Amino acid sequence: MSEKIVLTHPWKCVFDEHSKILILGSFPSPKSRQNGFYYGHSQNIFWKTLSLVLEKEPPSHELKTAFLLENKIALWDVLYSCEISGADDNTIQNPIPNNFSAVFKRAQIKAVFTTGKKATALFEKLCFERTGFKPIYLPSTSPANRTWQKSEKFLEEWKKIREFLR
Repeated sequence: MSEKIVLTHPWKCVFDEHSKILILGSFPSPKSRQNGFYYGHSQNIFWKTLSLVLEKEPPSHELKTAFLLENKIALWDVLYSCEISGADDNTIQNPIPNNFSAVFKRAQIKAVFTTGKKATALFEKLCFERTGFKPIYLPSTSPANRTWQKSEKFLEEWKKIREFLR
């Protein structure tokens, strides 16, 4: 088990005034931070899943921001900083949420989706009261969630985002 260290989120929210949904993880994994963008672990199926739901080709690393904006999707994480051991969300302590006010003020966000149980719990506890948005749970795309990802229900849950993107 790796030692817990205090980390600060490395990136700003990807969004523009046309964004209709906000998808939030908990906090970037070490591999994502190393690779320089959200869901950067090669075994995380976030980009593959999102592409299937949108019925589009997965974007290359260089085109991920454009892919999100073209599809009216904002992407960020619940936490601005926290103590965490490796990529294990269950070790998160002293969480400080991101400030979502600029996103909600500038974009046309209709729904907030959270990827994984920890992101959902953190948003409900730390952000719901301030934002007024009840998060909609999406199953995690992390390699640690492989059994659930192989079920038909996994993709059905993710398809919920379609109704807010119309």
